[in-house]
Amino acid sequence: MNVKQFIKQYREEWKQLEQLIATLSKGRKTITGDKIILFSRLYQKAAQNLSYSQTYYPNDEVTQYLNGLVSKSHNLLYKDQVSSVKQIRHFFAAKFIGLLLEQWKFVVAAMILFAIGAIGSFLSVFNDPLHIYSILPPEIARGVDPEQLGSRDGAVDSSLMSASIMTNNIKVAILAFAGGITFGILTVYLLIYNGIIIGALAALFWHHGKAYDFWAYIVPHGMIELTAIFIAGGAGLLMGYKLFVPGPFSRGYQLKEHGKRSVQLLIGTIPLFIIAGIIEGFITPAAISLEAKYMVAILTVLGLVLYIVFGKLKLNHAIKGSDS
Repeated sequence: MNVKQFIKQYREEWKQLEQLIATLSKGRKTITGDKIILFSRLYQKAAQNLSYSQTYYPNDEVTQYLNGLVSKSHNLLYKDQVSSVKQIRHFFAAKFIGLLLEQWKFVVAAMILFAIGAIGSFLSVFNDPLHIYSILPPEIARGVDPEQLGSRDGAVDSSLMSASIMTNNIKVAILAFAGGITFGILTVYLLIYNGIIIGALAALFWHHGKAYDFWAYIVPHGMIELTAIFIAGGAGLLMGYKLFVPGPFSRGYQLKEHGKRSVQLLIGTIPLFIIAGIIEGFITPAAISLEAKYMVAILTVLGLVLYIVFGKLKLNHAIKGSDS
């Protein structure tokens, strides 16, 4: 195939790619997914044409043309990737904090529901330790031995435990969020139930004089973990409330609008669960002093506070910038 035949065969595709580059470069909001897929396909085809041209027509003008076309396409793709990274960074640095502050009442409601379950089970087991067997699931009640707390420090597979804990906690959060579709009933149940487990265990260890030890193994990861669960639970309560009390709008509209917000709140908790899982897998079972574990808990609380404060400041800065 000579150079004229080569150009004639692929010229229309190159022109089409040029038009898409111009459209995408302007950042129009009307760009569809089909156009993006077509752009990717034409870019790959042009790259193949460039390789062929460099081999058979290295000194022809078509090779220079294709080199420029492919370079523009590549730079546009790279620009989109950078934009995506910036969007992700902006979401976790500011937008998530904004959503959290907007829906803080539902997060507090989730915390209160958890506390109701925890206080109720604590008082029950505190009055009679045997109530532990009627409150906790049999596998948990039989497996708890306060006297063995800390005896296996450093003897567990931390990486496996961390992965398992992260998976379980994220599953709990997803269930608490998804419970919103049941008008929040399942979310309420999960929050109270998890509180019941913590409260019953706390009372049992109190009876054995191990309260200080017990909380040393809970708070390092628990401060972040429970915060994430309260946020996910708050997202479920928000969705459930809007379905239960839709106001002047239809339930379908409320599900669509507030379901989107709830999903974003849930996504924002994923890094928190990852951090909590790492702490619970590597630091909680580590053979370090109880005081060191409490210090980790203090640092996690400070980290959470700073994250929210700086996120709020960045959000306010972004709002002022858009207003000006």
